[in-house]
Amino acid sequence: MIKLLDHETGRLIGSITEAQLQYLVDQLEEEWDEDQEYYLSTDSLDMLAEGGMDTGLVEMLREAMGDRGEIEIRWARM
Repeated sequence: MIKLLDHETGRLIGSITEAQLQYLVDQLEEEWDEDQEYYLSTDSLDMLAEGGMDTGLVEMLREAMGDRGEIEIRWARM
């Protein structure tokens, strides 16, 4: 099982599938090969949604972001 976490608070955002994780890995910038953290702004999430990101994942990330306008997430296999 793959969990998404709010990197700042450690709060669980939700569980995602392998396909959803692969989409994030393919679309978002990694600073090194083993990087499991991603920064998202409202604008970048909008672009990903328009580019075909799974609607369930988009909704999960929008809810986690709330009115902050940005979020740093990380994933972990559990």
